[in-house]
Amino acid sequence: MDIRPTTDKDLGVFVDTVHAAFGRFPETPVEGGGLWWSALETDRCLLARTADGRAVGTTAAYSFELTLPGKTVVPAAGVTAVGVLPSHRRQGVLTAMMRHQLAEVRGRGEFLCVLLASEAPIYGRFGYGPATYTARLTVPRHGAALAAPRAAGATGAPAKDSDNGSVDGSHDGSVEVLRRTECGELLEEVYDRYRRAQPGALSRPHRWWALRAGQPPISPAPRYVAVHRDADGVPDGYASYSIESGTLTVDETVATDDAAFTALARFVLGHDLVSRVTFKHVPPDHPLRWRFADFRAGEVSGDTDWLWVRLLDVPRALTARGWSVDGELVLDVHDPFLGGRDRHLLTVRDGKAHCVPTDREPDLSLDIRDLGSVYLGGTSPSTLVRAGHVRAHRPGAAALADALFRDERSPHCLHWF
Repeated sequence: MDIRPTTDKDLGVFVDTVHAAFGRFPETPVEGGGLWWSALETDRCLLARTADGRAVGTTAAYSFELTLPGKTVVPAAGVTAVGVLPSHRRQGVLTAMMRHQLAEVRGRGEFLCVLLASEAPIYGRFGYGPATYTARLTVPRHGAALAAPRAAGATGAPAKDSDNGSVDGSHDGSVEVLRRTECGELLEEVYDRYRRAQPGALSRPHRWWALRAGQPPISPAPRYVAVHRDADGVPDGYASYSIESGTLTVDETVATDDAAFTALARFVLGHDLVSRVTFKHVPPDHPLRWRFADFRAGEVSGDTDWLWVRLLDVPRALTARGWSVDGELVLDVHDPFLGGRDRHLLTVRDGKAHCVPTDREPDLSLDIRDLGSVYLGGTSPSTLVRAGHVRAHRPGAAALADALFRDERSPHCLHWF
Protein backbone atom coordinates (compact mmCIF):
# COMPACT_ATOMS: atom_id res chain seq x y z
CA MET A 1 0.00 0.00 0.00
CA ASP A 2 1.39 3.38 -1.05
CA ILE A 3 0.00 6.54 0.54
CA ARG A 4 1.23 9.88 -0.69
CA PRO A 5 0.03 13.48 -1.24
CA THR A 6 -1.63 14.28 -4.54
CA THR A 7 -0.52 16.73 -7.18
CA ASP A 8 -2.73 18.91 -9.37
CA LYS A 9 -2.76 16.22 -12.05
CA ASP A 10 -4.08 13.69 -9.49
CA LEU A 11 -7.16 15.75 -8.57
CA GLY A 12 -9.43 14.01 -11.07
CA VAL A 13 -8.42 10.59 -9.76
CA PHE A 14 -8.92 11.76 -6.17
CA VAL A 15 -12.41 13.11 -6.89
CA ASP A 16 -13.48 10.01 -8.81
CA THR A 17 -12.18 7.71 -6.07
CA VAL A 18 -13.91 9.44 -3.18
CA HIS A 19 -17.20 9.54 -5.11
CA ALA A 20 -16.91 5.84 -5.95
CA ALA A 21 -16.28 5.10 -2.26
CA PHE A 22 -19.67 6.64 -1.44
CA GLY A 23 -21.44 5.21 -4.48
CA ARG A 24 -22.04 8.62 -6.00
CA PHE A 25 -21.16 10.45 -9.20
CA PRO A 26 -19.49 13.89 -9.37
CA GLU A 27 -21.89 16.73 -9.99
CA THR A 28 -21.91 18.59 -13.26
CA PRO A 29 -20.15 21.95 -12.91
CA VAL A 30 -22.57 24.86 -12.76
CA GLU A 31 -22.10 28.47 -13.71
CA GLY A 32 -20.43 30.34 -10.86
CA GLY A 33 -18.61 27.33 -9.45
CA GLY A 34 -19.95 25.61 -6.38
CA LEU A 35 -18.28 22.20 -6.58
CA TRP A 36 -17.45 21.15 -3.03
CA TRP A 37 -14.04 19.79 -4.00
CA SER A 38 -12.89 23.01 -5.68
CA ALA A 39 -11.56 24.26 -2.31
CA LEU A 40 -9.47 21.16 -1.63
CA GLU A 41 -5.82 21.84 -0.88
CA THR A 42 -3.96 19.50 -3.21
CA ASP A 43 -0.90 19.15 -0.99
CA ARG A 44 -3.16 18.03 1.89
CA CYS A 45 -4.98 15.35 -0.12
CA LEU A 46 -3.79 11.76 0.27
CA LEU A 47 -4.33 8.90 -2.15
CA ALA A 48 -3.91 5.28 -1.15
CA ARG A 49 -2.81 3.09 -4.06
CA THR A 50 -2.34 -0.64 -4.39
CA ALA A 51 0.92 -2.18 -5.57
CA ASP A 52 -0.30 -2.03 -9.16
CA GLY A 53 -1.03 1.71 -8.86
CA ARG A 54 -4.81 1.60 -8.49
CA ALA A 55 -6.31 4.34 -6.30
CA VAL A 56 -8.45 2.72 -3.60
CA GLY A 57 -8.67 5.28 -0.77
CA THR A 58 -8.72 9.00 -0.10
CA THR A 59 -8.50 11.48 2.72
CA ALA A 60 -7.81 15.20 2.81
CA ALA A 61 -7.50 18.13 5.17
CA TYR A 62 -8.35 21.81 5.01
CA SER A 63 -6.31 24.48 6.77
CA PHE A 64 -8.85 26.02 9.12
CA GLU A 65 -8.79 28.06 12.29
CA LEU A 66 -10.81 26.89 15.29
CA THR A 67 -12.08 29.18 18.03
CA LEU A 68 -11.50 27.78 21.52
CA PRO A 69 -13.02 28.76 24.87
CA GLY A 70 -11.57 32.12 25.83
CA LYS A 71 -11.86 33.28 22.18
CA THR A 72 -8.44 31.91 21.34
CA VAL A 73 -8.05 31.11 17.64
CA VAL A 74 -5.74 28.23 16.68
CA PRO A 75 -4.85 26.33 13.48
CA ALA A 76 -6.87 23.16 12.91
CA ALA A 77 -6.75 20.47 10.26
CA GLY A 78 -10.26 19.89 8.90
CA VAL A 79 -10.31 16.25 7.83
CA THR A 80 -12.60 15.51 4.89
CA ALA A 81 -13.16 13.30 1.82
CA VAL A 82 -12.38 10.10 3.72
CA GLY A 83 -13.31 7.06 1.67
CA VAL A 84 -12.25 3.55 0.70
CA LEU A 85 -13.53 1.67 -2.33
CA PRO A 86 -16.03 -1.03 -1.30
CA SER A 87 -13.74 -3.65 -2.84
CA HIS A 88 -10.94 -2.73 -0.41
CA ARG A 89 -12.72 -2.17 2.88
CA ARG A 90 -11.65 -4.04 6.01
CA GLN A 91 -8.17 -4.50 4.62
CA GLY A 92 -6.43 -1.84 6.73
CA VAL A 93 -6.57 0.95 4.11
CA LEU A 94 -8.47 3.42 6.30
CA THR A 95 -6.27 2.74 9.34
CA ALA A 96 -3.13 3.29 7.28
CA MET A 97 -4.46 6.56 5.84
CA MET A 98 -5.51 7.86 9.27
CA ARG A 99 -2.11 7.08 10.73
CA HIS A 100 -0.33 8.73 7.78
CA GLN A 101 -2.54 11.80 7.98
CA LEU A 102 -2.06 12.33 11.72
CA ALA A 103 1.70 12.16 11.21
CA GLU A 104 1.48 14.81 8.49
CA VAL A 105 -0.68 17.07 10.66
CA ARG A 106 1.86 16.81 13.48
CA GLY A 107 4.61 17.56 11.01
CA ARG A 108 2.88 20.82 10.13
CA GLY A 109 2.88 21.86 13.78
CA GLU A 110 -0.90 21.58 14.23
CA PHE A 111 -1.98 20.08 17.53
CA LEU A 112 -5.55 19.11 16.71
CA CYS A 113 -7.76 17.81 13.91
CA VAL A 114 -11.51 18.16 13.42
CA LEU A 115 -14.01 16.39 11.19
CA LEU A 116 -17.70 15.80 10.51
CA ALA A 117 -18.40 12.08 10.82
CA SER A 118 -20.48 10.41 8.12
CA GLU A 119 -20.98 7.48 10.53
CA ALA A 120 -20.52 7.83 14.27
CA PRO A 121 -18.80 4.46 14.99
CA ILE A 122 -15.91 5.03 12.58
CA TYR A 123 -13.66 7.70 14.07
CA GLY A 124 -13.52 6.99 17.78
CA ARG A 125 -10.93 4.29 17.24
CA PHE A 126 -8.68 6.89 15.63
CA GLY A 127 -8.96 9.20 18.66
CA TYR A 128 -11.76 11.55 17.58
CA GLY A 129 -14.58 12.45 19.97
CA PRO A 130 -17.84 14.37 19.34
CA ALA A 131 -17.40 17.89 20.71
CA THR A 132 -20.23 20.07 19.36
CA TYR A 133 -23.88 19.32 18.74
CA THR A 134 -26.67 20.76 16.67
CA ALA A 135 -30.38 20.29 16.02
CA ARG A 136 -33.26 21.48 13.86
CA LEU A 137 -35.97 23.63 15.35
CA THR A 138 -39.31 23.74 13.49
CA VAL A 139 -41.97 26.26 14.43
CA PRO A 140 -45.50 26.57 13.01
CA ARG A 141 -46.41 30.15 12.12
CA HIS A 142 -49.45 30.09 14.38
CA GLY A 143 -47.24 29.34 17.37
CA ALA A 144 -44.39 31.66 16.52
CA ALA A 145 -45.18 34.58 18.80
CA LEU A 146 -42.19 35.74 20.83
CA ALA A 147 -42.66 36.84 24.40
CA ALA A 148 -41.12 39.97 25.82
CA PRO A 149 -38.19 39.28 28.18
CA ARG A 150 -39.20 39.37 31.83
CA ALA A 151 -35.88 40.67 33.18
CA ALA A 152 -35.55 44.43 33.38
CA GLY A 153 -33.16 45.74 30.76
CA ALA A 154 -32.87 42.38 28.96
CA THR A 155 -32.04 42.32 25.27
CA GLY A 156 -34.38 40.99 22.66
CA ALA A 157 -37.58 42.83 23.61
CA PRO A 158 -39.67 43.51 20.51
CA ALA A 159 -39.58 46.98 19.07
CA LYS A 160 -42.45 48.52 17.14
CA ASP A 161 -43.26 46.84 13.87
CA SER A 162 -42.35 48.78 10.74
CA ASP A 163 -42.31 48.19 7.03
CA ASN A 164 -38.55 47.83 6.89
CA GLY A 165 -38.51 45.14 9.58
CA SER A 166 -36.90 47.33 12.25
CA VAL A 167 -36.84 45.13 15.32
CA ASP A 168 -34.47 44.87 18.21
CA GLY A 169 -34.41 44.87 21.96
CA SER A 170 -31.53 47.02 23.10
CA HIS A 171 -31.05 49.30 20.12
CA ASP A 172 -32.69 50.38 16.90
CA GLY A 173 -31.84 48.08 14.05
CA SER A 174 -33.11 47.02 10.68
CA VAL A 175 -33.53 43.93 8.55
CA GLU A 176 -32.97 44.06 4.79
CA VAL A 177 -33.66 41.24 2.33
CA LEU A 178 -31.00 40.70 -0.32
CA ARG A 179 -30.34 38.06 -2.93
CA ARG A 180 -27.38 35.84 -2.17
CA THR A 181 -25.57 37.18 -5.24
CA GLU A 182 -25.76 40.73 -3.85
CA CYS A 183 -24.04 40.26 -0.54
CA GLY A 184 -21.07 37.89 -0.76
CA GLU A 185 -18.48 40.17 0.84
CA LEU A 186 -20.94 41.22 3.54
CA LEU A 187 -21.63 37.60 4.54
CA GLU A 188 -17.94 36.79 4.62
CA GLU A 189 -17.21 39.74 6.92
CA VAL A 190 -20.10 39.04 9.31
CA TYR A 191 -19.30 35.34 9.52
CA ASP A 192 -15.66 36.10 10.30
CA ARG A 193 -16.62 38.39 13.18
CA TYR A 194 -19.06 35.80 14.49
CA ARG A 195 -16.69 32.81 14.35
CA ARG A 196 -13.90 34.62 16.23
CA ALA A 197 -16.16 34.97 19.27
CA GLN A 198 -17.94 31.59 19.09
CA PRO A 199 -16.19 28.58 20.66
CA GLY A 200 -16.25 25.62 18.30
CA ALA A 201 -16.61 27.76 15.17
CA LEU A 202 -14.35 27.23 12.19
CA SER A 203 -12.99 29.82 9.82
CA ARG A 204 -14.24 30.02 6.23
CA PRO A 205 -11.19 30.94 4.18
CA HIS A 206 -11.72 33.53 1.47
CA ARG A 207 -11.15 30.94 -1.25
CA TRP A 208 -14.27 29.07 -0.07
CA TRP A 209 -16.39 32.16 -0.65
CA ALA A 210 -14.63 33.03 -3.91
CA LEU A 211 -15.02 29.49 -5.29
CA ARG A 212 -18.50 29.11 -3.77
CA ALA A 213 -17.43 25.69 -2.51
CA GLY A 214 -19.69 24.33 0.18
CA GLN A 215 -23.30 24.44 1.26
CA PRO A 216 -25.60 27.48 1.30
CA PRO A 217 -25.00 30.33 1.77
CA ILE A 218 -21.52 29.68 0.34
CA SER A 219 -22.69 27.66 -2.65
CA PRO A 220 -24.37 29.19 -5.72
CA ALA A 221 -27.74 27.68 -4.75
CA PRO A 222 -30.37 30.45 -4.95
CA ARG A 223 -31.08 31.92 -1.55
CA TYR A 224 -32.51 35.04 0.00
CA VAL A 225 -30.54 36.57 2.84
CA ALA A 226 -32.03 38.63 5.66
CA VAL A 227 -29.27 40.99 6.81
CA HIS A 228 -29.51 42.68 10.19
CA ARG A 229 -27.84 46.03 10.77
CA ASP A 230 -27.30 47.73 14.10
CA ALA A 231 -28.26 51.30 14.99
CA ASP A 232 -25.23 52.62 13.11
CA GLY A 233 -26.05 50.64 9.98
CA VAL A 234 -23.25 48.13 10.50
CA PRO A 235 -24.18 44.54 9.47
CA ASP A 236 -24.09 42.29 12.54
CA GLY A 237 -26.08 39.24 11.46
CA TYR A 238 -27.74 37.37 8.64
CA ALA A 239 -30.11 34.48 7.96
CA SER A 240 -29.85 32.55 4.69
CA TYR A 241 -33.17 30.98 3.71
CA SER A 242 -35.36 29.45 1.03
CA ILE A 243 -39.08 28.68 0.81
CA GLU A 244 -40.61 25.51 -0.59
CA SER A 245 -44.13 24.05 -0.16
CA GLY A 246 -44.98 26.53 2.57
CA THR A 247 -41.88 25.85 4.68
CA LEU A 248 -39.23 28.49 5.17
CA THR A 249 -35.91 26.78 5.85
CA VAL A 250 -33.06 28.76 7.37
CA ASP A 251 -29.69 27.32 6.34
CA GLU A 252 -27.88 29.18 9.07
CA THR A 253 -28.39 32.16 11.31
CA VAL A 254 -25.21 34.06 12.08
CA ALA A 255 -25.31 36.91 14.59
CA THR A 256 -22.71 38.69 16.66
CA ASP A 257 -25.10 39.07 19.61
CA ASP A 258 -28.42 37.69 20.90
CA ALA A 259 -30.38 40.83 20.00
CA ALA A 260 -29.44 40.50 16.33
CA PHE A 261 -30.31 36.79 16.38
CA THR A 262 -33.71 37.52 17.91
CA ALA A 263 -34.41 40.20 15.32
CA LEU A 264 -33.59 37.81 12.50
CA ALA A 265 -35.66 35.04 14.06
CA ARG A 266 -38.63 37.40 14.40
CA PHE A 267 -38.25 38.40 10.78
CA VAL A 268 -38.32 34.87 9.33
CA LEU A 269 -41.07 33.76 11.73
CA GLY A 270 -43.21 36.61 10.46
CA HIS A 271 -42.71 35.88 6.76
CA ASP A 272 -45.92 35.91 4.70
CA LEU A 273 -47.28 32.84 2.89
CA VAL A 274 -45.38 30.45 5.13
CA SER A 275 -46.94 27.75 7.30
CA ARG A 276 -43.82 26.84 9.29
CA VAL A 277 -40.20 27.84 9.76
CA THR A 278 -37.29 25.41 10.21
CA PHE A 279 -33.96 26.54 11.65
CA LYS A 280 -31.43 23.95 10.49
CA HIS A 281 -28.58 24.56 12.94
CA VAL A 282 -29.49 25.49 16.51
CA PRO A 283 -27.21 24.77 19.50
CA PRO A 284 -28.74 22.52 22.20
CA ASP A 285 -29.00 25.30 24.80
CA HIS A 286 -29.83 28.22 22.51
CA PRO A 287 -32.26 30.70 24.12
CA LEU A 288 -34.56 30.84 21.07
CA ARG A 289 -36.95 28.21 22.45
CA TRP A 290 -37.27 30.26 25.61
CA ARG A 291 -38.27 33.29 23.54
CA PHE A 292 -41.56 31.75 22.42
CA ALA A 293 -44.72 32.67 24.28
CA ASP A 294 -45.59 28.96 23.95
CA PHE A 295 -42.54 26.97 25.04
CA ARG A 296 -43.83 23.93 23.12
CA ALA A 297 -44.08 25.86 19.86
CA GLY A 298 -40.63 24.76 18.74
CA GLU A 299 -40.21 21.10 17.82
CA VAL A 300 -36.65 19.85 18.11
CA SER A 301 -35.50 17.16 15.66
CA GLY A 302 -32.30 15.89 14.15
CA ASP A 303 -30.39 16.34 17.41
CA THR A 304 -26.94 15.13 16.44
CA ASP A 305 -23.21 15.47 16.81
CA TRP A 306 -21.42 17.87 14.46
CA LEU A 307 -17.76 18.69 15.02
CA TRP A 308 -15.44 15.90 16.23
CA VAL A 309 -12.08 16.79 17.81
CA ARG A 310 -8.82 14.85 17.87
CA LEU A 311 -5.97 16.16 20.05
CA LEU A 312 -2.38 15.42 19.02
CA ASP A 313 -0.49 17.37 21.68
CA VAL A 314 -2.31 17.41 25.01
CA PRO A 315 -0.17 20.03 26.83
CA ARG A 316 -0.34 22.45 23.87
CA ALA A 317 -4.07 21.93 23.53
CA LEU A 318 -4.84 22.48 27.21
CA THR A 319 -2.66 25.58 27.49
CA ALA A 320 -4.06 27.10 24.28
CA ARG A 321 -7.68 27.47 25.43
CA GLY A 322 -9.08 29.83 28.04
CA TRP A 323 -10.49 28.76 31.40
CA SER A 324 -13.22 30.27 33.59
CA VAL A 325 -12.33 28.93 37.04
CA ASP A 326 -9.17 27.99 38.90
CA GLY A 327 -8.30 24.44 39.80
CA GLU A 328 -5.89 21.54 39.52
CA LEU A 329 -6.35 18.10 37.96
CA VAL A 330 -4.11 15.17 37.18
CA LEU A 331 -5.20 13.60 33.88
CA ASP A 332 -4.05 10.14 32.84
CA VAL A 333 -4.60 10.14 29.07
CA HIS A 334 -4.46 6.99 26.95
CA ASP A 335 -4.03 7.24 23.19
CA PRO A 336 -4.51 3.66 21.92
CA PHE A 337 -4.26 4.49 18.21
CA LEU A 338 -0.92 6.27 18.47
CA GLY A 339 0.32 4.04 21.28
CA GLY A 340 0.80 6.67 23.97
CA ARG A 341 -0.11 7.00 27.64
CA ASP A 342 0.88 10.12 29.57
CA ARG A 343 -0.02 11.69 32.88
CA HIS A 344 -0.46 15.47 32.96
CA LEU A 345 -0.79 17.92 35.82
CA LEU A 346 -3.21 20.63 34.69
CA THR A 347 -3.08 23.79 36.79
CA VAL A 348 -5.41 26.69 36.01
CA ARG A 349 -4.98 30.16 37.47
CA ASP A 350 -6.60 33.40 36.31
CA GLY A 351 -7.87 31.94 33.06
CA LYS A 352 -4.51 30.44 32.00
CA ALA A 353 -3.34 26.85 32.22
CA HIS A 354 -0.04 25.13 32.79
CA CYS A 355 0.29 21.47 31.84
CA VAL A 356 3.34 19.43 32.79
CA PRO A 357 4.23 15.74 33.13
CA THR A 358 3.67 14.26 36.59
CA ASP A 359 3.88 10.98 38.47
CA ARG A 360 1.14 11.99 40.93
CA GLU A 361 -1.89 9.76 41.29
CA PRO A 362 -4.51 10.63 38.65
CA ASP A 363 -7.78 12.37 39.34
CA LEU A 364 -9.26 11.22 36.02
CA SER A 365 -8.26 8.48 33.59
CA LEU A 366 -9.56 8.91 30.07
CA ASP A 367 -9.11 8.01 26.44
CA ILE A 368 -7.84 10.69 24.04
CA ARG A 369 -11.22 10.62 22.28
CA ASP A 370 -12.95 11.56 25.54
CA LEU A 371 -10.54 14.43 26.09
CA GLY A 372 -11.43 15.61 22.58
CA SER A 373 -15.12 15.52 23.49
CA VAL A 374 -14.74 17.64 26.63
CA TYR A 375 -12.06 19.96 25.21
CA LEU A 376 -14.40 22.67 23.87
CA GLY A 377 -16.75 22.53 26.84
CA GLY A 378 -19.69 20.96 25.02
CA THR A 379 -19.54 17.60 26.80
CA SER A 380 -19.23 17.40 30.57
CA PRO A 381 -16.62 15.02 32.01
CA SER A 382 -19.14 13.80 34.57
CA THR A 383 -21.41 12.61 31.75
CA LEU A 384 -18.59 10.45 30.44
CA VAL A 385 -17.86 9.21 33.96
CA ARG A 386 -21.48 8.12 34.30
CA ALA A 387 -21.30 6.51 30.85
CA GLY A 388 -18.35 4.41 31.98
CA HIS A 389 -15.83 5.96 29.60
CA VAL A 390 -13.91 8.17 32.05
CA ARG A 391 -12.76 6.97 35.48
CA ALA A 392 -12.81 9.36 38.41
CA HIS A 393 -10.31 8.29 41.07
CA ARG A 394 -11.56 10.48 43.89
CA PRO A 395 -14.83 12.12 44.99
CA GLY A 396 -15.28 15.55 43.50
CA ALA A 397 -12.86 15.04 40.62
CA ALA A 398 -15.59 14.88 37.98
CA ALA A 399 -17.36 17.93 39.37
CA LEU A 400 -14.12 19.90 39.36
CA ALA A 401 -13.44 18.81 35.78
CA ASP A 402 -16.95 19.93 34.81
CA ALA A 403 -16.32 23.38 36.26
CA LEU A 404 -12.91 23.69 34.65
CA PHE A 405 -13.81 22.63 31.11
CA ARG A 406 -17.16 24.42 30.98
CA ASP A 407 -17.19 27.75 29.14
CA GLU A 408 -19.67 30.59 29.53
CA ARG A 409 -20.76 29.93 25.94
CA SER A 410 -21.46 26.45 24.58
CA PRO A 411 -19.43 25.46 21.53
CA HIS A 412 -21.18 25.39 18.19
CA CYS A 413 -20.07 24.88 14.61
CA LEU A 414 -22.07 25.86 11.53
CA HIS A 415 -19.49 25.17 8.87
CA TRP A 416 -19.85 22.12 6.64
CA PHE A 417 -16.74 20.67 5.03
